[in-house]
Amino acid sequence: MLRQYELVERVKSYDPDADEAMLNRAYVFSMKAHGTQKRASGDPYYSHPIEVAGILTDLHLDDETIVTAILHDTIEDTVATPEEIEKRFGPSVARLVDGVTKLSRIEAQSESQRAAENLRKFLLAMSGDIRVLLVKLADRLHNMRTLHFIQKPEKRRRIARETMDIYAPLAERIGMYEFMTEMQSLAFRELEPDAFESISKRLEQLHKGDGDLIERIARGLKAHLEANGIEAEVQGREKHPYSIWKKMAERHVSFEQLSDVMAFRAVVDSVDECYRTLGLIHQRWPMVPGRFKDFISTPKRNGYSSLHTTVIHDEQMRIEIQIRTREMHVQAEHGLAAHWSYKEGKKTAARTQHPWISDLIEILEHAGSAEELLEHTRMAMYTDRIFAFTPKGELIQLPKGATPVDFAYAVHTDLGDQTVGAKINGRVMPLRTPLDNGDQVEILVSKAQHPQPAWLSFVVTGKARAKIRRFVKSKEREETVALGRKIFDEIVQRLPNALGWEAMAEALRRLHLPDDDSLMEAIALKRIDDVKVMEALIPGSTGVEGVKPPPQRRAISIKGLTPGVAFHLATCCHPIPGDRIVGLRREGEGIEVHTIGCEQLADGVDADWVDLAWGNETDGGTARLCIVIKNEPGSLAVIAGVMGQNGANIVSMDQTGRDGSFHTFNLDIEVHDVQHLMRILAALRASDVVSTAERI
Repeated sequence: MLRQYELVERVKSYDPDADEAMLNRAYVFSMKAHGTQKRASGDPYYSHPIEVAGILTDLHLDDETIVTAILHDTIEDTVATPEEIEKRFGPSVARLVDGVTKLSRIEAQSESQRAAENLRKFLLAMSGDIRVLLVKLADRLHNMRTLHFIQKPEKRRRIARETMDIYAPLAERIGMYEFMTEMQSLAFRELEPDAFESISKRLEQLHKGDGDLIERIARGLKAHLEANGIEAEVQGREKHPYSIWKKMAERHVSFEQLSDVMAFRAVVDSVDECYRTLGLIHQRWPMVPGRFKDFISTPKRNGYSSLHTTVIHDEQMRIEIQIRTREMHVQAEHGLAAHWSYKEGKKTAARTQHPWISDLIEILEHAGSAEELLEHTRMAMYTDRIFAFTPKGELIQLPKGATPVDFAYAVHTDLGDQTVGAKINGRVMPLRTPLDNGDQVEILVSKAQHPQPAWLSFVVTGKARAKIRRFVKSKEREETVALGRKIFDEIVQRLPNALGWEAMAEALRRLHLPDDDSLMEAIALKRIDDVKVMEALIPGSTGVEGVKPPPQRRAISIKGLTPGVAFHLATCCHPIPGDRIVGLRREGEGIEVHTIGCEQLADGVDADWVDLAWGNETDGGTARLCIVIKNEPGSLAVIAGVMGQNGANIVSMDQTGRDGSFHTFNLDIEVHDVQHLMRILAALRASDVVSTAERI
């Protein structure tokens, strides 16, 4: 453990103007506050915050951050109060300590809730000051270094899994690769002990067998560059066990088949020398196709810049080489923390919010639950990235598998909401098309467009999913209320008397509902049955035997409502406009629309029936046909021609039978109404290649 004077000297060595008195006060305060508390290792508890502070001094962080590290557990684990911290160390330190403290008060929750709540509090705290995250990452790193002292295996695994899923990706996303690598290695050792030990032993054998192979290759690289006029610092290392294990899993290969287990780094003076170095290496050794990445011209979102290449070195050995300047190297090792370091005695704190954090804050605002936030954030944190460009050349970074809709939302929310199509590299492509590195994407928009529920089946970014879900929920609420109001009007018609002007207010009071919309939503979702509504409106109106509907009960129109939102079209009978329809109301669900002759209705169902009508100006629907056609060349072309001539669109087509001379197909087609469908069936039956054509 660092002694008091040693810690102060470390800070003063890179920041001569640091508040020495505050550092000393914090050290003593932490020791007294934690008193006789012990860690699982048996060490005094205050040794932990002191070691966390020591980790942060290696990053040359400012005195307020170091003091925060020393005090970060005092509010949570001692009798110290936020007011006392502010009085002794100032409002800035008190705010930072409070931010770190809030991340720890969740131990009583379930694992997924705890992880999600951790992220939620992280984001809120980080949006105010990124130093909260730096302290928390150092805290977690030291806890991982001492994880083996914890006796309970399940607790060790929980901490290791949380580290692997949340803290290591967080470190990676702000460019702190040293922290990320060590946390991943320590977590991997706990989660996969057999794999960790096996890979470690093989690395040891490799090292023993090849002697100073890494050093020899590094010397050879350096000599080659010097012979061509470039002074470079060249270092080599074996990749750490988790990185190797991950590559083995991704490529489905054994350790022996994995040839690039060694990585080398060349640090040079300028960007120009980076590219010259790359050229010299490729001239000397063949490059492995597809393994070159230029993060200088297109840096990662966390600021990481470097050239990556893999070459076939002597004896057919593949090695990975990273080429960067000294400034890039500092950024690569310490990431965002590098912006808080002291250079020539002056603090260069970057207080601007990291763009990745800004995205997550936006996701936080629209996430419907803690688990949804966790899903979106995990994807944003550690999904592999691709780069795509706007028509003006602006670079947009997205997760691998992202689509044009994700791209549109990444550019601007309004652009995403109004997306109707996309051109990828000049060609109009489906919105669900996955984007590739380097694609140029032009989004086609319409002010009449709005987010579509179907987009949720293919978008991958948290921002896009959050925005679409928010709209769908809003639309669902709006249309459910509208449908409930139509059912309410029909219920009112069954009452024996007209309603007084106070009847609605009294009904809401009796039903314990806050407003009209809540009542309409409850009616549509059958959370309240019709009899209760009638009794709430006019007590005693239903009588002992209940109230029968009037002789001519009015059908409820679903005009203007969106299928899949307030109501759902049954997949058993595929109702389309023109069919006589009935709705099934089940508690907590939207109304399910069936044709009046549907077999499911004939079998009897546990739901209330509601008479429905399509109304005018419907948007059409999807009908399912079964057609039997002759097995001869051109038959399918004739079917497609009939559909095109009659203005129908084939949604899907499945072959369900094959009988020598005839083939049977099920087709889902988009039609305007029943009359439109009848014309199509007549045209199909008139064709020489069609044996039978029926609606299913």
